[in-house]
Amino acid sequence: MRAETSAGHGSAAVRKVLETELRAARARGAQEPVVVDVGGGSGVWAVPFAAAGCRVTVVEPSLDALATLERRAAEDGVSDRITVVADDSDALADHVRPGTADLVLAHSLLEVVDDPRRTVDAIVEATAPGGAVSVLVANRHAAVLHRALTGRLVEARELLSQPDGVCAGDSETVLRRFDVDRLTTLLAEAGLTVETVRGDGVVSEIVTPEDTESWENDLAEFEAVAAGAAPLRDIAARLHALARVPR
Repeated sequence: MRAETSAGHGSAAVRKVLETELRAARARGAQEPVVVDVGGGSGVWAVPFAAAGCRVTVVEPSLDALATLERRAAEDGVSDRITVVADDSDALADHVRPGTADLVLAHSLLEVVDDPRRTVDAIVEATAPGGAVSVLVANRHAAVLHRALTGRLVEARELLSQPDGVCAGDSETVLRRFDVDRLTTLLAEAGLTVETVRGDGVVSEIVTPEDTESWENDLAEFEAVAAGAAPLRDIAARLHALARVPR
């Protein structure tokens, strides 16, 4: 399974975590794992999952994004494995039967929904006992550090002091950012068992890249180690949590 790794979609490290989860789902007896991608956009995860043999439902309100998803799916010959739902995350229960998903993705979603707790509750309801929830969110501390390093100190201070980690200079679509404590508390209060929280994009989006294969390999190896080291994880561009619904 390969997915795009641009900002907001997760790195190769996130992909490896999800590949491991697919293997675990198959070991539990799901020969065609059921994946639900909430806010799945243009299919950067849905199409690779379908190509890997999963049955995928994408819930996404943007018709433009869904048109791109459908084109990608057709090009890859997996249209029959993807169900497209043009709706908001609030309507998840209307389209996915409770307790049926082996894996639910909520990537770059909780920052923009009106009520993240209600969204997580709906995700938990859709997930099968023992199934996993993958959450990728913008990291508040990374946003603070980026603004401070670029001289935008008033914004940095505002981001640091505001409970939702947003400031006047933010896009109107970003309603909140998360740190590790806030993210794990949200998931745990919804009844999930948080298994891992790792950083995604510790330095990859701020270093100057070199156009060599060895440099790319060195960067990937560094990111893999740094993602789990708490001081570095906590300033990564995004936080990736894998949580599970108890059996």
